Amino acid sequence: MAQLWGGRFTKETDALVYAFNASLRFDRRLFRQDVLGSKAHVKMLAKQGILTEEEKDAILLGLDQILREVEDGTLKIEGEYEDIHSFVEACLTERIGEPGKKLHTGRSRNDQVALDMRLYIRDEIDQTAQLLKELLTVICGIMETHLTTCMPGFTHLQKAQPVTVAHHFGAYFEMFKRDRERLMSIRSRMNICPLGSGALAGTTYPLDREYTASLLGFDGASENSMDGVSDRDYVLEFLNSLAITMMHLSRLSEEIIIWNSNEYRFIELDDTFATGSSIMPQKKNPDIAELIRGKTGRVFGAAQSLLVTMKGLPLAYNKDMQEDKEMTFDAIDTAKGCISLMTGMLSSSSFNAERMEASAMNGFANATDAADYLVRKGVPFRDAHGIIGRLVLTCIEKSCRMDDLPLEEYRAVCPRFDEDIYDAISLKSCVERRKTKGAPGAMAEAVERAKTYLAGL
Repeated sequence: MAQLWGGRFTKETDALVYAFNASLRFDRRLFRQDVLGSKAHVKMLAKQGILTEEEKDAILLGLDQILREVEDGTLKIEGEYEDIHSFVEACLTERIGEPGKKLHTGRSRNDQVALDMRLYIRDEIDQTAQLLKELLTVICGIMETHLTTCMPGFTHLQKAQPVTVAHHFGAYFEMFKRDRERLMSIRSRMNICPLGSGALAGTTYPLDREYTASLLGFDGASENSMDGVSDRDYVLEFLNSLAITMMHLSRLSEEIIIWNSNEYRFIELDDTFATGSSIMPQKKNPDIAELIRGKTGRVFGAAQSLLVTMKGLPLAYNKDMQEDKEMTFDAIDTAKGCISLMTGMLSSSSFNAERMEASAMNGFANATDAADYLVRKGVPFRDAHGIIGRLVLTCIEKSCRMDDLPLEEYRAVCPRFDEDIYDAISLKSCVERRKTKGAPGAMAEAVERAKTYLAGL
């Protein structure tokens, strides 16, 4: 069993205990970050005169070789190593001898894994942000294509007011835009290097922590060595950010599922993003949207699980914190996959404009505009609200739309109505009159702002 701490022990670790304690099967994904952190650490040690230039060169050459061989598949990360740190150090020592044993000078696995996780999360934030940019680009394209495509807007899943597809998807653009900006905020806040914190109390070696931080692209070194090894706030923030993104994806998935139903038929999913039934040949199911909706709970669970893990831990490092990795890795893989799938699903789908417009014409979505019409004629809004409510009841009794109601019916309830009521309650007017920032009639400007935002990323 390859361990870095056997000197104090007189007995072999029980096999079950070793397997329970070991983390190589999942922290192997930190391999690249572990090597990069080790290279920076070695360069700093040589700069400070703790290692000779010859030792530094030998270690760097060995680390580069190990990195290259793992990446090309020549070297497999396997064997009875306790963790990825043990694997790298053992491979290095096996190849270059004595200098490899000096790699860990001035370093603990506590600050080493803290560094690896920061580097890993930073990389994953960048990748997730790029995926969100791609999703935002697709949504912006839908908005631009459907600036005038009318559809019903809903509250309580009941038709409320006419909007456009651009307006509806503009809401999701803002959600995913916030998600991306949230990631960038986390990235800025977490970009501090813990290496040099040691196990918890620093080290007696004259390390240049700021130099190591600069080599790894950090803004600086952590201010407190105990916090450096025990902080997992950045993982919690990232998981909670992913949870919010998944919540947004789930809401959009729910709408896609509804719109794809026979009752709505607002959207047509491409065959490449739908599945069939093993028994019912007519079925075309929105399984991808349903799975995204389902996997949202998985990411929520990871965020909650890590909070529970961390809530009772005293300073500084505790082995409980090893439990941050599996749930985090799974949540990241899940969220990134769902973002990519949503991007592909939306980019390949088509919208049934005629069906959407016909739906917007039904359900009295223009009732508010009829009330606003009376207000422009000098009727107090509260009175106008009651008048239109009575007209809606009349339409329900006659099984007709407000557009179909004769002018005499309007005037029987209120003499202020005139022929122009029909233009006032047309879908076109209902949408175009709403020109305040963020409203359906102002979506052309919103699209331009969205395109400007994307161009700046």
